[in-house]
Amino acid sequence: MDGGGRLDQPLKRSGQSTARPLLRGRWVSRFAHLPLPRGVGTVGLVLLLAGTLGYGAIVGQHVAAVTDWFKAARDIAANSVGFRIAAISLTGEKEVSREEVLTTAGVTGRASLLFLDADAARARLMANPWIADAAVLKLYPDRLQITVTERQAFALWQKDGQVSVIAADGTVLEPFVENRYLALPLVVGPGAAGQAKDFLVILDRYSDIRSLLRASILVAARRWNLLLKNGIDVRLPETNVEGALDRLVQLDRDKKLLSRDITMVDLRLADRVTVRLSDAAAQARDEALQSKKKKKGGDA
Repeated sequence: MDGGGRLDQPLKRSGQSTARPLLRGRWVSRFAHLPLPRGVGTVGLVLLLAGTLGYGAIVGQHVAAVTDWFKAARDIAANSVGFRIAAISLTGEKEVSREEVLTTAGVTGRASLLFLDADAARARLMANPWIADAAVLKLYPDRLQITVTERQAFALWQKDGQVSVIAADGTVLEPFVENRYLALPLVVGPGAAGQAKDFLVILDRYSDIRSLLRASILVAARRWNLLLKNGIDVRLPETNVEGALDRLVQLDRDKKLLSRDITMVDLRLADRVTVRLSDAAAQARDEALQSKKKKKGGDA
């Protein structure tokens, strides 16, 4: 075009230069008067710092430290908007203290309900040998419910010279260090922890024998020997343990077998019972036999 105009310049619509700024200004002024939600400033600051530190972590290779910081920061942010854990209901703990349960579950004074991983908390709790089962329930916005089911001390297990407290399922609960466990039955040998429950259930039916028992010893992971308090070793068969114990009880009632000067009773064969005398009893028996032989020779 002539007159200094240029064909490549865009044409301006009437009022375009002023309409858009006025519209933007109108919306800005409208939102400027709205109240911000509680905690938005804290959340914004946390997000800004998280972004800055995240970049620094990648560059400086400090990912682990920054990850811990980020977890703490997100809890602060969540707590600031109403997700702080205000009440904790804990039931079922006895052997494990309340403090240990909460620490294991990851519940601290800074933890938020929003970011607490209930499944991970449950898994950590069940890693404790005393805890057989656990439930972690989040009740929004600020309550946490934890229920634990504990194992019970069932027996003492001796292996390789070390004694441990075990549960009925064979789980090792802790080393034996407390006198309150002295009354628990003692089982000995590799594999004895896992087989103790079934065997001791049988033995409980024979109160006379159980009262004399010092330890139950698993032999070759197949059968049991009983070590009595008076030192007698009772060898049980691999099968039909109840039948062998019936015979033992009957022999003790009829012949006072377990009160005699013997060291071993072998019940492994169904058709016979083998008894080993103590050294002193064996010597006295030999002397008595020799005396009888001499008398017979003199009479002749």
